[in-house]
Amino acid sequence: MGNANHSRQLIGIFDSGVGGLSVLQEISRCMPSVPLYYLADQAHVPYGSRSLEEIRQFSLAIAHFLIHHGAQMIVVACNTASAAALKELREAFPGIPFVGMEPAVKPATQRTHNGIVGVLATPATFQGRMYNTLIERFAGNVRVLTNTLPGLVEAIEIGELDSSRTRHIIASAIQPMIAQGADTIVLGCTHYPFVLPLIREIAGPSIEVINPAPAIAHRVQFLIKEHGLRFDEVNAEIHFATTGSALTFALMIKNLLGCEASATQLRWSADEKKIVETRN
Repeated sequence: MGNANHSRQLIGIFDSGVGGLSVLQEISRCMPSVPLYYLADQAHVPYGSRSLEEIRQFSLAIAHFLIHHGAQMIVVACNTASAAALKELREAFPGIPFVGMEPAVKPATQRTHNGIVGVLATPATFQGRMYNTLIERFAGNVRVLTNTLPGLVEAIEIGELDSSRTRHIIASAIQPMIAQGADTIVLGCTHYPFVLPLIREIAGPSIEVINPAPAIAHRVQFLIKEHGLRFDEVNAEIHFATTGSALTFALMIKNLLGCEASATQLRWSADEKKIVETRN
């Protein structure tokens, strides 16, 4: 895992923090020969409590940076950013395929046995056009329960994957859903798969929990073929970068993915409309 080369062709992936690593892990597993560049905007994590306009501004700047570094496709590995900015990203960069995250409402409505589904996501995801469209299209005959799990993204960002605080946040969200009859729960934030074992333990074996990462990886594979994209398979490395602390991010990569990695230090320019690399 080395330095990004501006002439290389790769897939860019971004999130507000470490959550999108759950998507990167699945993409890398399915397509080990494709170079990836992962950008964590940890200077602004969490996105979920920010305004939609702020999130759009961050997302456009990140996409510009990733394209400059060779991205032929960009995965918006963040439900909040997808809900807030996917339409604007596609309009701003029409030559680039974008893959966004959306709560897996459709598969949940197909898998539920009793017609009651729970969705776990951030406030901005529930406020976005995408979520409301999904509900209108697919949830006509299904009761959808929602919860925003305040504090969970922040807990995962500092590595609290099984603390008493994390357990309390998850239990407080899931147990009322199950009490109201939910038999299927959708993970509507890319951070949440990193506490999937805990979610399944608290939910119990009779509750199906849907992780969207595998479906996103399959979508990326489809678009690579559809657009005829080609990559440098000889140097298929994964590059990591963050607008937060590079050292802390590298430790989180080791903790969450189990691999040693270094991360490029990035920073936002004074007007917060552009990302630049920090030179040592």
